[in-house]
Amino acid sequence: MSSHRISPEHRYPPEAPESAVATGPEQGPEQAQEDGGGVMALLERIGSVVVPITVALYAVLYIGVEQMYAVFGVNPQQVGVDQSVLLGRLTSTLVLLLLVALPLLGVIAGLAWLIDKLTGGAANRLYQGIRKRPWIAATAAALWCGATYWGIFRIFGTLDLFVMVVVAVGLGVLAFLIPFRLMRRKPVGRAGTKVIVGGLTGVGLGFLLILSLVEGAIDVQETGQASELLSAVGFQDQWMVVKSAEDDKPLYDGRWMMLLGESDGTYVMYDCDKLETFRRPMETTNLSRIQLDPERREGFTCGDLAQQDSGN
Repeated sequence: MSSHRISPEHRYPPEAPESAVATGPEQGPEQAQEDGGGVMALLERIGSVVVPITVALYAVLYIGVEQMYAVFGVNPQQVGVDQSVLLGRLTSTLVLLLLVALPLLGVIAGLAWLIDKLTGGAANRLYQGIRKRPWIAATAAALWCGATYWGIFRIFGTLDLFVMVVVAVGLGVLAFLIPFRLMRRKPVGRAGTKVIVGGLTGVGLGFLLILSLVEGAIDVQETGQASELLSAVGFQDQWMVVKSAEDDKPLYDGRWMMLLGESDGTYVMYDCDKLETFRRPMETTNLSRIQLDPERREGFTCGDLAQQDSGN
């Protein structure tokens, strides 16, 4: 019996060419964006920057609170304000910021998507092209980090725009440009650059916040009215009439006093009329006619009695 061998090419069905193998539907621009580019990648990058900004800003905020109470001659601990109390007072502000930030991020993502669509993807390609050029990305990050020191330098004096530009460019080029360029060689370095940029941004904003808090505290000291910014960081614009606990009679001629806080069984108060901060034991003090954010007549200022005393 003669045997008939089956040739390899006839043993199995012929394989389809690689170009004809079904690979599923082709990925269009929208599918490619969902896989890690476009709007979703933009949101991820925004989140990676917002977190270090928020952490650094909160860390500097307590320094601002210390400077704010220093205007009245006390520190936060003496009025019962520590990190936990500050965070508790900021809860309502944080909720409002969250309600504002979420739709704002959505609007930014929507605008980025719309611009990318209107330009036929050119905007995204331009952005990606800039990111892939390490010198351009490092220069932008370095200049931004130099500009964040504006808030710190403002504490030591007033800077005009020209001096600020010189400081930002000089500090950015000398201190950050080469390190950022070297860090962009690896993904870990690029992530570290984001953290540094976000952290310095938060610190810079924090020092600007410190200046605003100090100016606001001076306004309270002079006019008896707190700004919205002070209220947002937990400063209580609370006024009352102080009475004796023994006979419940008004003290200090029944004048209104601002309650800065309380700690260790002691009230810390500010006398707007005499521009003085003083303490009273809680056990000998009654508080009455308590008001938050009282309305003042137009042109009201503190220090009437202090001026009379100095005139005499």
